[in-house]
Amino acid sequence: MSNARKLLVLPEPSLTFGYEQQLEHPKDGLLLYGPYFNPHKGGRIRIGLIGTKDGAIRYGKWVQRLSKVIAPKKANDPNHTIFPGFQAVFQSEWSEEPTAKLLVDQKELHLAICMEDRHQAIYKAVSLYANLITSFIRESEVSIDLWIAVIPEEVYRLGRPQSKVTKDERQQSELLMNKKVATRLLMQPSIFDEDNRAAEIYQYELNFHNQLKARLLQHKAVVQVIRETTLTPDEFTKSNGMPARLLQDPATLAWNLATTVFFKNGGQPWKLSSPRPSVCYVGIVFKREALGADENNACCGAQMFLDSGDGVVFRGAVGPWYSPTNKQFHLTREKARELMTLIVNSYRAYHSGNSPSELFIHGKTHFSLDEWEGFRETVPENCRVACVRIREDQSLKLFRLGATNIPRGLAWAESPRKGYLWTKGFIPKLQTYPGREVPNPLSIEIVRGEADINVVMADVLALTKLNYNTCIYSDGVPVTLRFADTIGEILTAGPIQNDLPPLPFKYYI
Repeated sequence: MSNARKLLVLPEPSLTFGYEQQLEHPKDGLLLYGPYFNPHKGGRIRIGLIGTKDGAIRYGKWVQRLSKVIAPKKANDPNHTIFPGFQAVFQSEWSEEPTAKLLVDQKELHLAICMEDRHQAIYKAVSLYANLITSFIRESEVSIDLWIAVIPEEVYRLGRPQSKVTKDERQQSELLMNKKVATRLLMQPSIFDEDNRAAEIYQYELNFHNQLKARLLQHKAVVQVIRETTLTPDEFTKSNGMPARLLQDPATLAWNLATTVFFKNGGQPWKLSSPRPSVCYVGIVFKREALGADENNACCGAQMFLDSGDGVVFRGAVGPWYSPTNKQFHLTREKARELMTLIVNSYRAYHSGNSPSELFIHGKTHFSLDEWEGFRETVPENCRVACVRIREDQSLKLFRLGATNIPRGLAWAESPRKGYLWTKGFIPKLQTYPGREVPNPLSIEIVRGEADINVVMADVLALTKLNYNTCIYSDGVPVTLRFADTIGEILTAGPIQNDLPPLPFKYYI
């Protein structure tokens, strides 16, 4: 009975939109008041298109469709909202004719992605896109805020790990090289430079999406990869006449893609209405190097989110951070200090030299004493620091009487340092629980430092509403950890770039 008294329902965080108006649901706010910050208001968003001739045609059809009203799937249903057109929502023109249009040769792309050697195939296919973009950046004075890379379904199918080319599709590889030879050359270079350059291809991940983004980071090119089947799904069917893909309904898809494009063009769709000033949230990212010689080697990175909702990604050091014994990642004291120095200096740059008053470090594993001491050594003395472990817990289930599930925002402080937060559950605004199974809570534990567990849980709940990569009521995971795996994959999708500067969040998602 004493534990039951600790159950509480945290209030749903509200969001601020145009004209400083506040609402809970992103779609409602954008529909009524427009985005919070719009650098292109009254103008035109600057998009560069790259794809095949067919992809460019499908892109034009999609943009034309987004310029018009798209009816909701169900009328008078809070889960479905009419999409009134891109310009009506974001007060900016998304022109059918892009600011720049680069065409990839369709036959050349087919021959590349179908090469027998998968490393050569994906690298060559990515090069057909990346080289055109980098050449444009070097040679043109036109500024592009976002590159939309439209890819054929064949590239999506064959541009992923474990993808295989059928015997009928298979094309001969261009280089007399394979992974075994390349691995040997990477460890002991040849006297022939052309062999060493050929071996470098095998340092890249077998993933078209991740490799393209990774190779364009140094050029500071923001990229959105879109499949042709997403743009014109009605043009793709199976042999039995059924749709080739099961997509979201047109209005929902329009909301999600339009919000992503607006954000990646430099706009801010919304922000938290009641952020705690001078508070900085950091998500620690680890990703093992699949192509490295040491299986314990991993890349460390961090995502910093400010009280405004803006995010910055930092690339940390590569080292033996993974322990096969406990299957956890941990930095040394020195590397933790170096990473936190980057974060604090960047925060000051965004806040006119002022330091944060509170800093919360989110991670999926326990933070070691060495990490904690390294973090503390570089943070100002007047800044409170807390390391928080966040993970989904499937061992605890809560039920309640009646026809509805437990509410989103339900929290239980098991102790002053540990609590459980249900970021998924019944949402009164939507009159439904957007899920299929009994929701699992997030286990939230203050591992290092001091903080109020209820405040920490309220912060985590608020951070579930800052996913600008979609336009939904809320997410089940805070943004500090939502894209941890994606960012880690892009950071390790190619050779280490030690000179990579901190870049905004939009470059990675």
